[in-house]
Amino acid sequence: MGLALKLYEQLTEAADDRTRFRLIADAIGELEASWPRAGEIATPGDVRDAELRLQKEIKEVELRLQTEIGETRKEIEVVRKEIREAELRLQKEIEEVRVEIKATEANLRAAIHRQTLWVVGAVGAVVGLIRILDWLIA
Repeated sequence: MGLALKLYEQLTEAADDRTRFRLIADAIGELEASWPRAGEIATPGDVRDAELRLQKEIKEVELRLQTEIGETRKEIEVVRKEIREAELRLQKEIEEVRVEIKATEANLRAAIHRQTLWVVGAVGAVVGLIRILDWLIA
């Protein structure tokens, strides 16, 4: 039941004016107790002050973010430069390894050629010895 209806019923049932005034005073007390206290309700000035504070904080955050974005961009450029330098070093090392591989291939070909000559020479010597032995025996 609402406060107004309850008060109405109590006032109509009250025997005298003194009781009615006490009921009215109690109802006003209940209303005051349910209302927000002074300082709990924001005034337009309070709202405007809060808005200005928030705008100031937003600007500060924007400036801080812009600074951080700038620093991050600088860091990214440094990392990109380091990556380019690393790529150049790797390309140089790869080229050096290629040169070493070609030199090793040349050395292996020369070694295989010498080995082949030795084998051919050895086979020729064995064939020559066999012919000499064959001639001596015959």
